[in-house]
Amino acid sequence: MNLNQVTLAVQNMDKATEFYRALGFTQIVDTEHYARFECPEGESTFSLYLETEEFKNSSVIYFEHEQLDDWVMELKSKGIKFEQEPTDQPYLWREAVLSDPSGNKIKLYWAGDNRLNPPWRVEKGPDHKG
Repeated sequence: MNLNQVTLAVQNMDKATEFYRALGFTQIVDTEHYARFECPEGESTFSLYLETEEFKNSSVIYFEHEQLDDWVMELKSKGIKFEQEPTDQPYLWREAVLSDPSGNKIKLYWAGDNRLNPPWRVEKGPDHKG
C-alpha cells in the first residue's frame, strides 16, 4: 500500500497554485477547480480543489526537506511568511510552520531517521487486537 495524495480545499485557485509553485512543487494538472502537484523528490503528489463555501481545515500537511533551514530562508526571501521559524521539537523533528493563502496549515520539517524509527516506535500490524 502507498499513499497517493492528499487533497486540500482552497478559496482562490490562482493564489494557491502560485503559492505551492513558490514552495518548489511542479504543477501537473491545472483546471479552474482542481490542481495537482508533484513533489520534487519521490513519487508523492498532492492536490487542491476549489471550495466556494466557507470552510476551516484542521488537518496539517507536512513536507520534509533535509536542508530545512536553508529552504525556509529561501522561501522567506520570496516573501513567504512563517508563523514559526525552524524549531527543534521534543518528538525529535525540526519544524517550521506556515499557512497557505486559504489558511491550510503546513509544516515544513526534517526528521531524518526519527520519521519512521523514533526511539518509541511500536509495531502493531493489521491483525493487532486491543
